[in-house]
Amino acid sequence: MRVTSSMYYESLYGANNSKINKKLFDVNKQIASGLKIQYAKDDVRTFAETMRLDNELSTIGQIKKSTQSGYKIANQTDVVLNEFETTMNRMRTLLLQAANATNSATSLDAVAQELRVIEDHLKNLSNTSINGQFLFSGTAVDIKPISDDGTYNGNNGSLNSFLGSNAQQRYNISGADLFLGEESLTKRTITSNVVNSNLISKYPALQGPTDVGVPSALTPNSTIRNLMGDTDNTSTPSNDHYFYISGAKSDGVAFKQKIAMTDDQKIDELLTQIGNAFGNTPNLKIVNVTLNSSGQIVVEDKIKGSSKLDFHMVGAVDFSGGGAANITDINLLDDGENDFNKIMTGTSTAANPDLYVKEFIKSGYTSAANTATNIEGIVYDRTNFEKNGSKLSSTVPQILKGNNAFAQNSTKLSEVADLTQAPNVGSLAGTTFKLTGTNVTGAAFDVQIDLKNTLGGGSTFSLDGGATNYEIFNMDTPRSAINADDMTYKQFMDVINMVTTGNIPANAFPAGTAGEYDTAIASSDLVGRTFLSYDGKIQFQEIGTSDTQASMSIHDINSGDFSAPASVMTFNANNGIAIRDPKTDFFKTLDAMVTSVENYKLYPDSSSGDLRNIGIENAIAMMDDLQDHIFRAHSMVGSQSNALTLSKERVELLEISTMTLRSSVIDTDLAEASLTLTQLSLNYEAMLSTVGKVSKLSLVNYL
Repeated sequence: MRVTSSMYYESLYGANNSKINKKLFDVNKQIASGLKIQYAKDDVRTFAETMRLDNELSTIGQIKKSTQSGYKIANQTDVVLNEFETTMNRMRTLLLQAANATNSATSLDAVAQELRVIEDHLKNLSNTSINGQFLFSGTAVDIKPISDDGTYNGNNGSLNSFLGSNAQQRYNISGADLFLGEESLTKRTITSNVVNSNLISKYPALQGPTDVGVPSALTPNSTIRNLMGDTDNTSTPSNDHYFYISGAKSDGVAFKQKIAMTDDQKIDELLTQIGNAFGNTPNLKIVNVTLNSSGQIVVEDKIKGSSKLDFHMVGAVDFSGGGAANITDINLLDDGENDFNKIMTGTSTAANPDLYVKEFIKSGYTSAANTATNIEGIVYDRTNFEKNGSKLSSTVPQILKGNNAFAQNSTKLSEVADLTQAPNVGSLAGTTFKLTGTNVTGAAFDVQIDLKNTLGGGSTFSLDGGATNYEIFNMDTPRSAINADDMTYKQFMDVINMVTTGNIPANAFPAGTAGEYDTAIASSDLVGRTFLSYDGKIQFQEIGTSDTQASMSIHDINSGDFSAPASVMTFNANNGIAIRDPKTDFFKTLDAMVTSVENYKLYPDSSSGDLRNIGIENAIAMMDDLQDHIFRAHSMVGSQSNALTLSKERVELLEISTMTLRSSVIDTDLAEASLTLTQLSLNYEAMLSTVGKVSKLSLVNYL
């Protein structure tokens, strides 16, 4: 076959021109875009790898943004808590100044005023926000966490930074942890609040030859006669003294006990017997029971992390030599005299002026059994709720036996109650509560709540001593009366609310129906509400008024009867004042500290001012606990900041590494691409030159 010039031209130029032009286009496109490929079809492997790395960079970007955002919050929290600690140090310094016995009322007023300013400053710090989001509200970042009265309004939710697959880092501390947190290593400590002095040394007429020079302060080595007094200057014949103690142990087990002592026995022996009532043995101490310099009894729990320890005591002696002080029903002491000075001066107006009743704890809560008595401190848990405007509040928190947590609406009474007591050990069945007081119209009520486990019908309540009973319905299908051990606080409080608002079901058992019961609950909810406060205390509030006529007391029917088992549950009490507790209530504690200075109280003293105040000395100790609590919270915030910093640094390194890897996969090497362009250009020029020469030869041949 003859090879023509056209065939040669087509072979040399036609095929190579298309290839070189494509390569030139591709390399120019790479140089212009900086990318090796433009579309998946250009290189499927490179495109897939690039997409994977792009997704990785997008995730890293989200992690980086989340970490940076969390770090800003954690860092700001760190700054705020630094200011917190500095401010609290100043507050502690002022409390130490206030504890100086040389302070005048004027100087204490000045200290108290500055303490109130510091308290307000701490509230302002607690309400710190960034970009409209509050630091200490938990996840409720748009809610101001601390009210003017110190109440916490947020939640205990945690805010977390996204650190990758299944990895998160918390970056906030909620106000629930910071202001209401719990310190499991703290030992609860409670104290009586009546100042006791040596009565024998106070009244020279009582002093015998051996009593001369006895100091006025009581010590553990002082005698019971020094503590309780006498009506003559001799301890012969010896008086019989009785001490009635009630309370709860660390595990929530309730107790009450009568202790008999004589004149010559030591206070230290009384303290030992009190400890034994709490469960002390010669080989094991459950509590420490001591006497402070003001003659007050202090009980310290040896078990950490429990808020259940409680204590009440009243003493009695019949100076006539009779048996009026030796009773089983605590109410029989109402006839006695609680002012020893009136006994000495013969001015007592008590029914039995020879019966001296010594109160060790006062609260200001009226006895529900006898509102006319002037001896308010003899009753432990049969007291009216504290009234404040439209609200009635209990003083004893409802705390679960298992984990020291506050009860909630869904908590069963049996999860809080002491089930070691009769009538049915291990069950609430057979327990009877008394609900007494006045409803919102001022009408008196006396309600009996019977907790029962009965086949086909359980717990009931009655307004006439059990003659007419109303079933307390459960939510099962079909509805029936709730069994004792299944009753929740919500169901229990529904009964309280119905009685206190005067809305009772239309018909009693057996005619009463669940529908009528629910209607009564709904009607009562329109008048008032009974609820558990944030610290586990039952409260009632009347709606639409600033001053309710309602009053209320809830107590076990065995309350005050020292021949019967202890109360299975306590709702309100003349109990010891907590000066240390695992549970923190930051601003409530701060307020009590400042009040102690405002009342000029070095120790708890019920003789004036706030009867339940902790005193300056205890305020200093409580400040130490608060500072430890804040320090631990601050340490947690510091660890969060460190974790977020390390995470941010790691993410930044990972981002650089991934970007470098992506660049190696998809980005064009401009130097290499430029060299390739040069080579292709030279090849193209060489091809054109060759084609031109061939074309000239072909023309000569043609001619």
